[in-house]
Amino acid sequence: MASNGVEAFIKALSRLLGWIYTVCWSLSFYPQPINNFRRRSTYGLAIDFPTINVLGFVCYTIYAVGFLYSPLIRKQYAARNPSSPEPSVQLNDLAFAVHAVILSAIVYSQFFPIIWGFKVAPYQRVSKPIAGLFWGSLLAVALLVFYVLGKGPDSGADPFSWAWIDVLYAMSYIKVIITVVKYVPQAWLNYKRKSTTGWDIRQILLDITGGVLSLVQLILDSSFEADWSGVTGNPIKFLLGNVTILFDAIFVYQHYVLYRSRDDPEEEDEDINKDPNLRTPLLSEDGGLPR
Repeated sequence: MASNGVEAFIKALSRLLGWIYTVCWSLSFYPQPINNFRRRSTYGLAIDFPTINVLGFVCYTIYAVGFLYSPLIRKQYAARNPSSPEPSVQLNDLAFAVHAVILSAIVYSQFFPIIWGFKVAPYQRVSKPIAGLFWGSLLAVALLVFYVLGKGPDSGADPFSWAWIDVLYAMSYIKVIITVVKYVPQAWLNYKRKSTTGWDIRQILLDITGGVLSLVQLILDSSFEADWSGVTGNPIKFLLGNVTILFDAIFVYQHYVLYRSRDDPEEEDEDINKDPNLRTPLLSEDGGLPR
């Protein structure tokens, strides 16, 4: 009886942590578009961030849908993880992913003056490296789909060969790569401007809280099952939590230590526009995507 009570408590705690970090991460998407709307400007925000964010969370959404609702994917996962056959992806993961796609798309749309009428700096164009990652990711997924269809037994149904679950894992790795890369242009822009003005720190504080709670939930679930395949079987969640914490710590350091006393009038952004020496390949080259 006591054992059943502990089990029920741990499961309830896991669900609670899941929804709390989902709320934190979901709320973290609001400060930036609200700040842009209040300032009627996107100055201080690297367009690479929302551009690649949209693709990353579309991949994450497909990944979560597959592990939650596809009988084939769940069967393949159970076959590869017999000691822990239930995927650790939960409904709150899907809710977060769908919400993130919508909010990321809104932030991206704010770089189009024809839609919002905001001030957008000429240097705020998608860079070639980010555009390359965008289109390269789509190409990689397409090639893997064709490979699974052509090389996998039963058109990808066999869990021990190239299978559809591998396509979802590929999308999860793309999301991890995007999570790492997407912060770099913004951190560099903050450094070049010697300011975090325009980059809302509230989103970072919510983000790092969500990252910590996400890891706690994943570790709690795996330790309760006495099987760490819950971590290895859901690498996106484990890696995303660690990467999020690392980069959020960098932004917190920039905001509260490096540039805490720096005011940033918009005319200094105009200096970035005029002086090509202040630009970087990540921020100044047109990469073939809108804006």
